[in-house]
Amino acid sequence: MNKTILAVGITLGLLAVVLGAFGAHGLKKVIGPEDISTFETGVKYQMYHALFLMILSILPNFANSTKMTIFYIVLIGVVLFSGSIYALATNVITSFDFKKIGFITPIGGTLLIVGWGVLLYSVLTKK
Repeated sequence: MNKTILAVGITLGLLAVVLGAFGAHGLKKVIGPEDISTFETGVKYQMYHALFLMILSILPNFANSTKMTIFYIVLIGVVLFSGSIYALATNVITSFDFKKIGFITPIGGTLLIVGWGVLLYSVLTKK
C-alpha cells in the first residue's frame, strides 16, 4: 500500500463531495442550469479519479515507481481537467475570464487518459 497515493485519493474524494454539495446548493442561485451541469461533470471526474487513486494505492505486485508515475499523471490531470471545469462553470461570477485558459481542460483530460493507459500497459506487460 502506498500511503501517499491513498491519502491524496481520499482527499480528492472528500473535496469532490464538498464541491458537489456546494454546486448543488450554493451555486444554484448564482449560475445557470447548464453551468451547474458543467460543474457536476468536474465533480464526477474528480471522484472517479479519487477512487482510481485509492485502488492504485493498494494494487499488489506493482513497483512503487510505476504507481508514482501513474499517480502524478492522474493528479495533474484532475487538477487541470476538473479545476478548469470548475473555473469555466463559475466564470460568470468571477472577474477573470477563464475562457481564455479553456485549452487546459483537454490537456487535463488527455493526462487522465494517459494515466489509465499507463496502468493498462503495466498490467499487460507484467510477468
